[in-house]
Amino acid sequence: MSAILDLQLATNSTDVPKQADIQLWLDTLLSHQQIADKEITVRIVDLEEIQQLNLQYRDKDKVTNVLSFPFEMPELSLPDGEQLDESMSNFLGDIVICAQVVTQESEQQNKLLHHHWAHMLIHGTLHLLGFDHIDQQEAEEMESIEIAILKKLAIDDPYQNH
Repeated sequence: MSAILDLQLATNSTDVPKQADIQLWLDTLLSHQQIADKEITVRIVDLEEIQQLNLQYRDKDKVTNVLSFPFEMPELSLPDGEQLDESMSNFLGDIVICAQVVTQESEQQNKLLHHHWAHMLIHGTLHLLGFDHIDQQEAEEMESIEIAILKKLAIDDPYQNH
């Protein structure tokens, strides 16, 4: 079970993970969730772009670490009248991660930068899969999945006190 990764580097930051690491993190997540061959776009950006996207799509005029944009299949019909739906697509969506925010958070939270990158990518991808943390029960479920996937990567629980 592997991810089809479209990596877009739109940052001047040098503190970004290697494509092979991103691929490993995504493959580990898909394997853990027993999902095969999904395409994901990962765009790594600077402060200005993440703030603009956060304002445009979430009406929040501030920077953030990660944004997820799940793919929504338009309503289309095939010539035989069959309806296409999202289950027929292998595209999960887009994840946008701000390099500077991830670096700043890792320093503030006393976490290894590489580990925090893995967590942000996994967190964003779980949003693409429909997980959320709006209420306490959803948050606990999502966090437990993140912790389990990170453990497979030999990364400590990101929610423990640092």
